[in-house]
Amino acid sequence: MQLKFMWKDSGSNVGNCPAMYRADGGYVIQGKTLDAETRAQLRDLGGDEDAVFVPANVVDRIRGLDG
Repeated sequence: MQLKFMWKDSGSNVGNCPAMYRADGGYVIQGKTLDAETRAQLRDLGGDEDAVFVPANVVDRIRGLDG
């Protein structure tokens, strides 16, 4: 899969920051690993799936994009 960096958390100035990437047919989100209690609340999590937390400002910017 080829990734194209789009943007990162607006409050970040260095590495270790949530970010968003475009990929063929979708997006990849980089974020903080969930703690076990939060992860346990996910529904129907497949063996090859995971979830991360990112600040709203990283994802909300997608609203202005066209497919």
